[in-house]
Amino acid sequence: MRKTFFTVAVVLISMQIKAQQTIPDADTQIKLAILAAPTDKREGAKVYGYAADGTFKILRNGTNDFVCIGDDPKKEDISVSCYLAELEPFMERGRVLTKEGKNAKQIFDMREQEVKEGKLTMPKQPSTLFALSGSKDKYDAAAGTLKDGYLRYVVYIPYATSESTGLPLKPDVPGMPWIMDPGTHRAHIMINPAKP
Repeated sequence: MRKTFFTVAVVLISMQIKAQQTIPDADTQIKLAILAAPTDKREGAKVYGYAADGTFKILRNGTNDFVCIGDDPKKEDISVSCYLAELEPFMERGRVLTKEGKNAKQIFDMREQEVKEGKLTMPKQPSTLFALSGSKDKYDAAAGTLKDGYLRYVVYIPYATSESTGLPLKPDVPGMPWIMDPGTHRAHIMINPAKP
């Protein structure tokens, strides 16, 4: 019995050490997360990331109107994003519903209903999210640089349509802006720059 307890304890400690080794320190996470933001927004952005035990938390409080989300250490490739703080209620509600185990359709439907009922507020003006992705082996943590990263843009315009914006429902050529989820709370312009 004592041997079994000792073995379990060693396994749990090993798992904890491994988790701590795979989650970068807060400064490293912040440096990576803010790469998605425009340069003039990086220093004052609020940043979310991961504690040593893997819990999602605020790594740095912000002083401007931007929020950045750090890379999920459980995922293979890098994915960070930053957005206008007015989108935070929408984003936070999505995180809460995801944690509750809701799927993408349930999250969409629940937020749509909550916006219509006035329980969830969306920005009244266009609000942008910047999403940066890339390969972990091309990230230089010491320099805080990501080689060959791909930055795309999402401009939320709740309830906008193809007719109200003049945008197509899909891009005709690489890099062409288009509107997704038209006529809903999550209507947004997608801008995926052409890859070299």
